[in-house]
Amino acid sequence: MNARTAEWPAGEVSTIGAVGVAHFCSHFLQLALAPLFLMMRADLGVSFFALGAVLAVFYLFSGVGQVTAGILVDRFGAHRLLLGGVLLQGTATAAMGLAPHYAVLLPLAALAGLGNSVYHPADLSILSHKVAPARLGRAFAAHVIAGSIGFALSPLVSAAIATTFGWRTALGAMGLGVAVLGLVLLVCRKALKTDPEQGAAHSAKAAHGPAPTFFQVLAMPVVLTAFLYFLLTSISLSGIQSFSIVALKEGFGATVALATLAVALYQCGNAAGVALGGAVADRTANHHLIAMGGLAMACALALLAAMLVVPPEVTVGLVALVGFAMGMTTPSRDVLVRSAAPAGATGKVFGVVYSGYDIGALLGPLMFGLMLDHHLPRLVFVGAAIPLGLAVLTAFAVRRRPQ
Repeated sequence: MNARTAEWPAGEVSTIGAVGVAHFCSHFLQLALAPLFLMMRADLGVSFFALGAVLAVFYLFSGVGQVTAGILVDRFGAHRLLLGGVLLQGTATAAMGLAPHYAVLLPLAALAGLGNSVYHPADLSILSHKVAPARLGRAFAAHVIAGSIGFALSPLVSAAIATTFGWRTALGAMGLGVAVLGLVLLVCRKALKTDPEQGAAHSAKAAHGPAPTFFQVLAMPVVLTAFLYFLLTSISLSGIQSFSIVALKEGFGATVALATLAVALYQCGNAAGVALGGAVADRTANHHLIAMGGLAMACALALLAAMLVVPPEVTVGLVALVGFAMGMTTPSRDVLVRSAAPAGATGKVFGVVYSGYDIGALLGPLMFGLMLDHHLPRLVFVGAAIPLGLAVLTAFAVRRRPQ
């Protein structure tokens, strides 16, 4: 790397910071429910499958909304959608803490999912437009690390508040906190602002004709393969993040504190992997090999966690290593998707591809909730490993650029 690429312009730093705060908010609230499942099951008198259904509704609306958000990002500008999404997700999550009974959680989860739907198409479109290509891998890495910090803090904050004040206060406090951060971003929106009539979309119209339509993007084989990549890895992620706390407690002899720490360590390992993976992504063209290697390693580690009969602390260590292996793949994954996006269609491509993340997160909670209801906690880690193995093939296919 030469001196010019090593220097980060102040405008890019501000943009990366603002986008990182938004991504932190998304992930901070996505894991707010996981440590509360035991309390919520006792208080509301519902099964783990029913609680998994709340997450499924959240990710259903997030996934469907994400495709629409991708279209709107290219048309109206990413910053407008991003700010609205932060405020909507925060207020809807806070309202979940006031729900008088289980049924009210479902429409509120739908609203929170719609708020969550804007993040990836908006965040990654903003970074793609406002950060130089030579620094884009590290910019994507910073974006992911901010989300990982949200994931790491979420179960700790949620459990700490709930232990003292109850699960309702935990959801209310975390949701209101995110809404306040949304207002701060609104004041600092200059760092996020992109003009949909300028940049890549305008260049595409001038040099290559109109940007691809949504249906043209949807028909690209590389986009569909990337969608499958995200779907499979998301199924695995939902098992580890949302159900490993219960699984470790009921099947591995871990205390609630140790099991909650496992999720936090997974996110710390993920952040460390992303930091290293971002630097590697800016120095290689073989992004598919990095993704394939990391996925294969994470699959093997998850299977070891499921099969080894060892002290729970060892299993927690394996879970943290799964996070590191997955983190290594993430910047290369996002660069692969960015390379698949035709000029003027960045939002559409990220919207379609990342909707696979939400659909996987919709299916995963139902599957893992059934496993726990049938007292099969070790199967949670097997269920997390198998999709990672299948995703290796999709990472190989995504290496090709669209014609």
